[in-house]
Amino acid sequence: MKKLSNVTELFSESVIREMTRICDKVGGYNLSQGFPDFEIPKAIQEAANRAVTAGYNQYPVTFGEPVLREAISRKAYEYNKIDCDPVTDITVTCGATEAMIATLKSLINPGDEIIIFEPFYENYGPDSILSGAVPHYVTLHAPDWHYDFADLAAAFNEKTKAIIINTPNNPTGKVFTRDELAEIAALCVKWDTYAVTDEIYEHILYDGTKHVSLASLPGMAERTVTINSISKTYSVTGWRVGWAIAPEKITQRIRKVHDFFTVGAPTPFQHAAAEALQFDEVYYDSVQEHYQKAGHFMYDALHQAGFECKMPQGAYYILADATNLMDRLGMTDDTSFSRKLLELTKVATVPGSSFYSDKQKGNHQVRFCFCKKWETLYAVEKALKTLAK
Repeated sequence: MKKLSNVTELFSESVIREMTRICDKVGGYNLSQGFPDFEIPKAIQEAANRAVTAGYNQYPVTFGEPVLREAISRKAYEYNKIDCDPVTDITVTCGATEAMIATLKSLINPGDEIIIFEPFYENYGPDSILSGAVPHYVTLHAPDWHYDFADLAAAFNEKTKAIIINTPNNPTGKVFTRDELAEIAALCVKWDTYAVTDEIYEHILYDGTKHVSLASLPGMAERTVTINSISKTYSVTGWRVGWAIAPEKITQRIRKVHDFFTVGAPTPFQHAAAEALQFDEVYYDSVQEHYQKAGHFMYDALHQAGFECKMPQGAYYILADATNLMDRLGMTDDTSFSRKLLELTKVATVPGSSFYSDKQKGNHQVRFCFCKKWETLYAVEKALKTLAK
């Protein structure tokens, strides 16, 4: 038989989703995949029920129901300081995942270079391959996850088509500061480079940290694609409603790619999302309050168990150094340690190497997510205490 696609041999299936499957088989505590194990907000559930009952069950407007695009436009202006036209500048997609690959397919010609900070959300590597891009990785250095400006500047050249910025960042919890984003913006302008920002965790911030959207900075509105989703803020990761905000000339291309990728995001969930985007500040404050408490609790539990880590500034992950525990258990790499951890404690995590192009950089790291109910977190704390004995 004829050989199958070469490109699919260049990356593996998701390690995150694999760890979930392994965890499910043993009935463990799933701190690997970033989805809540608690009930979704009642208000958004009721909005979805109303949408189904009202008959919003057939194909949507391909690039997004008008009511949702209008809600996105309002919220982007008020919270992100991004002025976008709901008619021409917004594409609703099947989650931020589709928004990212649709954006890259709209920007990239084969051989174009893109810059990715690492550790990175694991989709970005395969996305670059699938879009035909050549990735250049710039390291975020533990424990505070800073980048070296000289390294970043050296990554830009005439072939650089785009840079991907994930803030708040998965897996590190880093939130890029306004000064850092200004440095990135200046390089984008200098090299005529597009910026693609994944801001899905924009409301999950800790200890007074503020979120800044790159597109709000001078000179960046015309060259930035801002990606977001309802998945994390509203705890509905299975609804698959996301979007990309971009200038009209880019949006036209994103919409074409999106149309033939998925046709449209689920219609009733789009209408429910439009209501969720109008929640008042009380809701967002409650989200931050819960995750801040959970994050500090998880941070303390990991330190007590023997991990080295830093409290994240945002998102709901902690990327921890497991060197001490690996040495004690005779483990030499993150993957074998993750499986041993699951065996000993029933706690599932993600091997850190899955977030790096150079796997050696992450081979002593593991990522924990803490978007879980307190019952789960208490059980995890108790299980991890056995490692310290």
